[in-house]
Amino acid sequence: MELQQMRYVVAVAETANFTRAAERCRVVQSALSHQIARLERELGARLFDRTSRRVTLTPAGEAFLPAARQALDAAERARAEVAAASGELRGRLAIGAIPTVTAVDLPSALKTFHVRHPQVRITLRVGASDELAEQVRQGALDIAFLGLPPSVRPKGVRGLVLARGELVAVVAPGHPLAGPPAEAAGVDLRRLSDEVFVDFPAGTAARAQSDEAFAAAGVSREVAFEITNADLMARLVRLGLGVAMMPAAFAPELPGVRVVELRDPPTRVEHLIWSRGRPSPAAAAFLEVLDIRAEGTDQGAVGGSA
Repeated sequence: MELQQMRYVVAVAETANFTRAAERCRVVQSALSHQIARLERELGARLFDRTSRRVTLTPAGEAFLPAARQALDAAERARAEVAAASGELRGRLAIGAIPTVTAVDLPSALKTFHVRHPQVRITLRVGASDELAEQVRQGALDIAFLGLPPSVRPKGVRGLVLARGELVAVVAPGHPLAGPPAEAAGVDLRRLSDEVFVDFPAGTAARAQSDEAFAAAGVSREVAFEITNADLMARLVRLGLGVAMMPAAFAPELPGVRVVELRDPPTRVEHLIWSRGRPSPAAAAFLEVLDIRAEGTDQGAVGGSA
């Protein structure tokens, strides 16, 4: 079993397409297909179900994929460690972030890191906090920026609390709540519950921040639009289709909406997390850019109120 074969399997699994996987791996499709077929014969099981329209993992493929990713990560980590021992930083830095991260100027931090370490390949994945935390635990991400309700703390990772903040409502400019009197006094959650909401999907940590606050206030609300993209949420709000809840530090970045302060607002905690194991050389160097030392920092002990 060769690493190249594992790389091909991962590419097909992630693209769900042999042609796109071959393009990603910079080989002709026939060569990629031949190597995967060879691996399947060696394993004695098909890894993919292929039809004219789609490619999906078989149960054997689902079982094989995590181990293949771990093997590829281990090989890349080994090369990076050797390069670091020689005074050269190489390898991969895989970062995950929620779309509303505010505690760190992430683009500027990435720019600084790239200037210092141009040989490191940087990837950035934006997603929900629970998904990002799981990817850190699995080793698919080196570092992740999360936003969680105060009652939730990431498990099985190391990290620290970056910031705590409140949520605000954002509404269309012509909305009745957009006027100065409402902003000055703050809007009660019971009053806000009469509105139609644009929010993150049910079950995500970003949604839980608001759901828990409304439940504590003893009121329910209608979430008509479940969106994962903050910019799309803002567009729906600007068009008057609903109101949204956003971190107070992030809301001013959204053009064309009005910010409404709340009484007893929902709160969230921003976390930075990484694997319980020793960070890769690239991950450790990125933490240095943020002026954070990985040694002695543990999510179980830092930010106990989160």
